[in-house]
Amino acid sequence: MPDVEASRPTAATAQELADAVREAGDIALRTFRQPVRQWSKVGSSPVSEADIAVDEFLRRRLGALAPDAGWLSEETEDDAARLDAAIVWIVDPIDGTRAYLAGQDDWTISVALVGDSRPVLASVFAPTTEELFMAQAGTGASLNGEPILASPGEGLAGASAMAPKRFLQRLAELDSQVVALPRIGSLALRLARVAQGRLDLCITGANSHDWDLAAADLLVHEAGGALTTLAGDPLVYNRSHPVHDVLIAAGRARHAALIGLMRDGQMDRS
Repeated sequence: MPDVEASRPTAATAQELADAVREAGDIALRTFRQPVRQWSKVGSSPVSEADIAVDEFLRRRLGALAPDAGWLSEETEDDAARLDAAIVWIVDPIDGTRAYLAGQDDWTISVALVGDSRPVLASVFAPTTEELFMAQAGTGASLNGEPILASPGEGLAGASAMAPKRFLQRLAELDSQVVALPRIGSLALRLARVAQGRLDLCITGANSHDWDLAAADLLVHEAGGALTTLAGDPLVYNRSHPVHDVLIAAGRARHAALIGLMRDGQMDRS
């Protein structure tokens, strides 16, 4: 059984995580909008030497911070030993690599500490805009030290949304006043915008991974929102196959209304 006490981070741990992701951001910025070696992984997903450099730095830094923690990263070969660890670092060294390689600003560094299948400490850092999102279980979420909250309300009228095209079309059919916003390259940043209240609702496509979601999940939850499956179930992290289906994020009242639409079949776009 996981050691519950071991999964409770301290304020000092949170500060060290903040320092680590800022330093990781500096590493990524050294080659941002510069010639950088890049290649494709299985499934045509891009990766660059910047991703690898950030990954290696964070593994050293976070490993020193929590030596007994397991490790799950997009850019590290998976090690099944993480499944038996009481706590696990879940990391996306550069979330939004395509945006990074295109010289766009909408990429982030995303890190979560997970205990008992749920995130307990999280950071999403956007280096180009110097936005540091932090959350710790039970203490709220913040942006550059200031508290953030997901937007209130449960209606669709005037709600800003990011979603796959099929869902945006259905939302527009349900309420023509839904405002579709341009896609953000980093999924973690999309969800952080929900936590921040700048985005009212976000529906993600299928096949996102733990490293895309874990940190932003805690941000949304601690900001008074919810990120769940279409059935309304919370996400479970650090499974043997860390992949997720379509998800919904919004403030709690709007999230509940959206889940109701799903259950009634009004949002079915399969």
